[in-house]
Amino acid sequence: MADTALTSATALEDADRRKAWGFVAPALLWTVAFFVVPFAFMAAMSLWKREGRDIVHAWNFDNYVRFFSENALFRGLVNSLEITVIVTVISVLLAYPLAWIIAERVPKRLQRMALILAILPFWTSYVVRSYSWLLVLSKNGVINQVFMSIGLISEPLELASTRTATVIGFVHFFVMLLTLTIYSNLIQLSPNYRRAAADLGANAFQTFWHVVLPLTLPGIMTGAFLTFVLCIGDYVTPQILGGNNELVLPQIIMLQLGRRADFPMAAALSIVLMLAVTVAYLACARWLKIERA
Repeated sequence: MADTALTSATALEDADRRKAWGFVAPALLWTVAFFVVPFAFMAAMSLWKREGRDIVHAWNFDNYVRFFSENALFRGLVNSLEITVIVTVISVLLAYPLAWIIAERVPKRLQRMALILAILPFWTSYVVRSYSWLLVLSKNGVINQVFMSIGLISEPLELASTRTATVIGFVHFFVMLLTLTIYSNLIQLSPNYRRAAADLGANAFQTFWHVVLPLTLPGIMTGAFLTFVLCIGDYVTPQILGGNNELVLPQIIMLQLGRRADFPMAAALSIVLMLAVTVAYLACARWLKIERA
C-alpha cells in the first residue's frame, strides 16, 4: 500500500515537472534562438579578422588589442561612459524633485493626469524628438534667438553637433523614465516612517535625508541603471545631435559595419559595450544586495 502511494506521488511529481517544462520551454527556446545563439556567433566572429574583402577565421584577440591600442576606438568607449554618467546624474537630480512633487504635492485625483503629462515625450517618435532638439539648438534656433533678443549674447552659440546637445537630448527623455521609477517608490512609502521620525525629533530635512531618501534609493538605482543601459547603447541621439565631432562607441560600431564592412571588429566592439553594461549591472546588483542586507 505504501509502495502504491509512493508510486502515485512520484507520478504526480513527474507530471508536474513535465507541465512546468511545458510552460518554460517556449520562453527558453526563444531566449536560446534569439539571444544565446546570436551572442555566441558574435563572440566567435570577434575573434576573426578581415583581410581585404574576406573574413578569415583566424581565432585571435587582434581586434581587442587593436581596440585598446588605437586611441580613436578606445576614445569612443570613454566618450560613451562620460556622456552616460553625466546624463544619468543630471536626470536623477531633475527627476527626483519632479517625482516628489507629483507624489507629495499634487492631489491624488490629479496625479494620474500629472503622470500622463510627464510621459508625453514617450508618445513622440525618438527620431522626431532628436531632430526637434536639433532645430531648437541650432544657430537660428529658439535658444539663440531668445538669448540674442535679451542681450545675453552677441553671436549665436555653437550648441548643435556638440556633447552638450547630446546630453540635453538624452536628459529630456530619461528624466521622464526616472520620474516614473522614483514615483512608484515614493507612493509605496508608508507615512508612518515620517511620523516616527517626527516623534523622534527629526525635522523635515533630517526625515528626508535619513528616512525617505534611503528607502527610495532602490527606485533611483533601478531607474539609473535603465538610463545607463539605454544611453550607452544609443546611436540615434548622438548621431543627430552630436554629429561626428565626438564619436561614441555605437557610432564607431556603425562605421565599422557601414563604411568598412569590418564585421569582426564591429563584433569585438559590441562585446566590449556589453561588458561595460554587465559591469554596471553587477555593481548595481551588488549595491542593492548590500543595502538590503
